[in-house]
Amino acid sequence: MAIASVTHTGGTPPAAAAARRGRRYTPYLLLLPGIAWLVIFFVVPIVTLFSTSLQTPAAGGETGVFVQTFSFGNYVDAVSEYYRQFGRSFFYAGIATVLALAIGYPLAYMIAFKAGRLRNLLLVLVVAPFFASFVLRTIAWRQVLADEGWVVSLLKWLHVIPQSATVTASAVAVVAGITYNFLPFMTLPLYASLERIDPRLLEAGADLYGNGATVFRKVTFPLSLPGVVAGTLLTFIPAAGDYVNAALLGRQPGTAMIGNVVESRFFRIVDYPTAASLSFILMAAILLLVFLYIRKAGTEELV
Repeated sequence: MAIASVTHTGGTPPAAAAARRGRRYTPYLLLLPGIAWLVIFFVVPIVTLFSTSLQTPAAGGETGVFVQTFSFGNYVDAVSEYYRQFGRSFFYAGIATVLALAIGYPLAYMIAFKAGRLRNLLLVLVVAPFFASFVLRTIAWRQVLADEGWVVSLLKWLHVIPQSATVTASAVAVVAGITYNFLPFMTLPLYASLERIDPRLLEAGADLYGNGATVFRKVTFPLSLPGVVAGTLLTFIPAAGDYVNAALLGRQPGTAMIGNVVESRFFRIVDYPTAASLSFILMAAILLLVFLYIRKAGTEELV
């Protein structure tokens, strides 16, 4: 009586093959919640925003009723009518970003290299403003920059500004508020980048270049450039779309930013297509500027 035996020579048992296929699909299954989140809360709103930007008012003229007509002329009308607000938004955001960098870099450098045991305390103080409402912090600046406040009084005493000048309801107040509110977004990436620098590199730079200014220019700043790029992006992008500072500190048409126009067209005038087209143009312009900036800075890995 012959007994037939079956041997697997080079084949894979069915159970092992199924287990291998399961492991192959596991990463994709783990990605599903994140993909679903992005689709629901990013892709769908973007598509809806773009669709709304191509609508026109309904024939009856009823307020808040629009029909889909794929009117790309909305973009042309939005730019031609509100180009000043676009330019003002980028101008204010650019100045605030430069000021935040000028203030945040020395602060981050001091915390990273000179603070010692006070490092954690100083980091807490940097993020402490976030414990208060964004709106409340902005309103507080109206008191700081008030005509009877010590800041304006000191500037007038030093003859930096005329005696009849007022700082509130001006571009200066708007830029000051933006710089203050977004300063932590600049300081924290700079600190993270500076803190990772190996002190031995600075010592080697001191041996090669001598004075501290040259070491900073040749070693410290180039190594901290990723933090500079990240900080400037985290500051400029939300600052360009901000409307709270201009609404509370500017309070006049000459200081309105594009965010104020979008807020007005959406909530007050109920012109959804114009608000959507302005938002889409702002987003596209910021993406283009970010891409060009990263390419120019040579830090494409941040994209």
